[in-house]
Amino acid sequence: MGAVEVAPGSSAEQRAAELLMIERVADEVGVELRRQSITSAGVRVEVDGADDARTVLVEAWAHQGPPKSAQRHKVLADAFKLSWIASTLPAHPRLILCFSDEAAAKPFLTGRSWVVEALRAQGIEVFIAELSPEVRAGIVAAQRRQYR
Repeated sequence: MGAVEVAPGSSAEQRAAELLMIERVADEVGVELRRQSITSAGVRVEVDGADDARTVLVEAWAHQGPPKSAQRHKVLADAFKLSWIASTLPAHPRLILCFSDEAAAKPFLTGRSWVVEALRAQGIEVFIAELSPEVRAGIVAAQRRQYR
């Protein structure tokens, strides 16, 4: 039997890495986090990580390297989702955008841009989760496969 063929668009490596990233955030903030659905105003929203008390909400993006324009918009959509769902909860939770690479996080963390200022104004923290070199290499391989 040959090697198992992976579909070019498969994001299994990123999903697995995002679980590790959520674990890193959980360790840092001291609460158990897991993927959860939150319903508000009749709308169901999925968040990558939340505790049962909804004191912390996290969106994770396991990308390596600088983001392209469309990828920046995906991260901004995640940030907007966090901000909106937080505004519907009784107590305002801690909001975290989690990255696994400094280059991926840089446009959302440093410099004088409206994006950096908007995240700060909304109280959205940028967190960089350390991943092993093997996991990072798997993400890079998946990114190459996905963008051929």
